[in-house]
This record gives sequence, C-alpha cells and structure tokens, in this order.
Amino acid sequence: MFERYKYIFNIALEAVFLNKFRSMLTALGIIFGVAAVITMMAIGNGARKEILDQMKLVGVNNILISPKPEKNKGSASTSTGNSSENQTEDQNNEKTKGKYSPGLSLKDAMSIKAIIPTVLTVSPEVIYETDIIKDGIKSSAKLTGVTPDFFRVFALELQSGEMFNDAQLKDGKPVCIIGPSIKSKFFPGSDAIGKDIKCGPIWLRVVGVLKKRDVNQSSIENLGISDYNNSLYAPIQTLLRRYRDRTMITDASLHGGGMTFFDGGFSVFSSGSSEESLKNQIDKIVVQVKESEQIGPTTEILKKMMLRRHAGVDDVDIKVPELLLKQEQRTKDIFNIVLGAIASISLLVGGIGIMNIMLASVMERIKEIGIRQAIGATKRDIILQFLMEATLLSISGGIIGIILGLALSKGIMEITNILTIVSPVSILISFGVSASVGIIFGYMPAKRAAKQDPVESLRYE
Repeated sequence: MFERYKYIFNIALEAVFLNKFRSMLTALGIIFGVAAVITMMAIGNGARKEILDQMKLVGVNNILISPKPEKNKGSASTSTGNSSENQTEDQNNEKTKGKYSPGLSLKDAMSIKAIIPTVLTVSPEVIYETDIIKDGIKSSAKLTGVTPDFFRVFALELQSGEMFNDAQLKDGKPVCIIGPSIKSKFFPGSDAIGKDIKCGPIWLRVVGVLKKRDVNQSSIENLGISDYNNSLYAPIQTLLRRYRDRTMITDASLHGGGMTFFDGGFSVFSSGSSEESLKNQIDKIVVQVKESEQIGPTTEILKKMMLRRHAGVDDVDIKVPELLLKQEQRTKDIFNIVLGAIASISLLVGGIGIMNIMLASVMERIKEIGIRQAIGATKRDIILQFLMEATLLSISGGIIGIILGLALSKGIMEITNILTIVSPVSILISFGVSASVGIIFGYMPAKRAAKQDPVESLRYE
C-alpha cells in the first residue's frame, strides 16, 4: 500500500515540475496570501506590544491632571468649523471672566489625597528645563521635583543608591536621583553616588541612579511621559525652595526677568514667562486609584473638585492615559481585523486560482488519465494524484509565502520603524490554511478527472 501511495506521489511531483512556470503562476495567490497574513499579524503583534509597553510607562489606574494651555485669543475669529463648540467656549469664558484661579498647586495634591477615598497615591510634579554642568561638560535635561510616590506610581527602580529620606523631603535638601543617560554622560566609568552636579544655578548631590527604561518619542509626545533616562529628580520641596516657586511674587518676576533669592539658593526667572505659566506652582499631578472600576467615578469627582478649588475656572485638563491607550488598542485591533480579512481573501482567491488551473489541467491530460485507467489505475488513484498535485502547489506556495512574509515584516520594521513581531502561531495558521486550501479546492478537479470514461479518454485528441 505504501509503495502505491509513493508511486502516485512521484507522478504528482513529476507533473508539477514538468510545468514549472504554470505551477509558479498557480501558487502566486497562495504565496501572497500567506505573506500578507504573516505580515499583518506581525504588525498587529508589534502594535499590541507597543500599547502594553506604553501602559507600563503611564502606570496602572492613573489619572493625569495638568494645566490647560492658554488659548489663542484670535482663534475664535479665524476658525471656520465647529461654530457651536466655539460658542459654548465663549459662553464659558464669559461665565469665568473676572474670576481668579490660583492654578495647579501642591495644596491641590494634598487635598486630593486627603479627601477622595478611592485614591491610592498622589504624585505631584514640577518640571524645569535646565542646563547640567559637570567638569566642563554641559548638557540640557529635565529637572523634575517629585515625591517618592512618583517612583512607585511608574514602577521605576534604582540601579544603585537609595530613595529620598524623610529629612531630605521635609527640609528640601539639595539631593537628586539621576537617569542612566545622565550617569553615563557625566560619570562615565565611575560611581555617581555622593558626587555633586550643577543644575542651573544650584548644586545637587547624587543619592541614586535609576535603571534604564526604554521610552519611544511618540509616548513622550502623546502621553506626557518623561524621558526617565535623561532626567534628574529632586525632592519637590528642594526645587520650590532652592530653584524656583512660580507662586512667589518678586520684584524680578514683576519686571519680566532677573534673579530671585530663596532659602540658601537662587533661581533665574525667564523674561518670556507668561502669566499663565507663572500661576501654576506645579506642572502635573498623577492620581493613582485603587481599582480600575473606580477610574470613571474618581475622574468625575476630580473635575468637580478642581472647579471648586479654582473658583469655577476650568483651567486644568484631566486625562486617563490607560483609557486612551485602550481606545487606541481597540482602533488598531479593528484595523488589523480588516487587514487580516483582506489577506484571507487573497488566500481564497489563490485557492480558486488553483482550482481553475487544475480543471484546465484535467482537460489537457484526458488522454493521460485514460492510459492510466487502462493499465489498472482506479478512480481513487486518479483522485489522489490530482489532489496531491493541488496540495503540493499549496504547500510549496505556503513555504515561499512564509519566507516572503518574514522578509516583508523585517523590511517594514527597518524602513518605517514600525515594530513587527512574527509569532510562531501566525506561521502555523498561514501554513495550515494554505495546505487546507489545496485539499479543498483541489478535490473538485480531482473528482472530475476520476469520472472520465477510459474508452472516451483514449480516443480524445
């Protein structure tokens, strides 16, 4: 029995190789279909991983509170769309006209933590762009005032050193924790712990170095995430006392620049600082709630609370990065489903192509079929021969498609910088489908070949 099947397989293989060009054209639909499935699934896997990585970066169950940027006063007159939205904004501006908001402050963060029971952690941040100088090396970086809760919220770990202690936080001591990029640039080949570094006009002592964490540029721009690797973190009281507190009114700030002295240190006010930027003591508050189900209600409470604390002025943005990412994930999933459906149609078209070519092949080889039947081939043998031919075309097309899909996935990542991840599952699925297409669409031509009358087939010219 085995020898019989082996003989039939050899005949099918010989038939495929005798018509190499036609066989290649027949398999093209399967080749491109399999390649498209693998490529689309690779793009989808890459997008999913990016979303999961971004979720880790923004933290779990976080709500972001930040000051609203000052609106362009001339935008209403030049805008051509959404007139009802502009009218609503104008009405809100009229309602809040004459009211004064103290802006986002540390007191807001303290009140949120003390009043709202669903809140687990509150992390206020004050951020300044500054120049760092050490041993003649100068570089720009972000100097961020935080509390230890910041590192817990974003799951940041120390590579060396220690976190801020209570005395450093309470008294605003000149200490900092630096990112790995800062460490490698200013302390190459040496231990940074205990060393001093100049940030703008103040000196800070390094007490810790963070572990490296990869952050892409799109996450920084879209989600307001800091570049943890190229930042310095000091106790928030340290920056408010020694570097700058925007809520402190001084002669220098009133006259648009100059130098202002604080407790043991000084800071330079930028002459270009606007009234909008000066009124916010801090730049961001990250609120972490206890459970995911509490994000929605807590967000609504925060909106009402901020309005009440800011004298009815709607001057803060409240965003839930996790929900934005989940919405983005749903959009990408729909997009991937559509692309997957298109790729599947390519496989279907490839199967129909195989069926058509095999049907044409049956008509061309009627005499061959008659001779085989005359020398003892059964209907089952004829069916197996043509079925094996179709399956061989599908499997060979699937193998070539897999190679092409892997090449396309790598090429897309190299050329467009879009992350692609080829999973073994996608290869198995595409290969399984290509083999199934050969069997399903090859059966009809095989059955038609087996139905040929031997006498009529021998007479066929």
